Amino acid sequence: MSLQEQFDQAMADSKNLPERPDNMTLLKIYALFKQGSSGDATGERPGMTDFVNRAKFDAWAALKGTSQEDAQQQYIDLIADLKG
Repeated sequence: MSLQEQFDQAMADSKNLPERPDNMTLLKIYALFKQGSSGDATGERPGMTDFVNRAKFDAWAALKGTSQEDAQQQYIDLIADLKG
């Protein structure tokens, strides 16, 4: 199975985890997904009153320079760990 196919499967698996991950893990999942699918963070950082989207953007921006392939593999590994 190709890396992209594994990434797509992990994305599907992420919707059926046995329990909801904590917020920090959810941010990591989001950031790895965005980096793996879109590359480095783009756009403006959300304002201070938009706490959720600002945290998501910051988590994604922290992965700047990580290749899409590396991010996809980390995402696949993280979802596999969470599946148990």
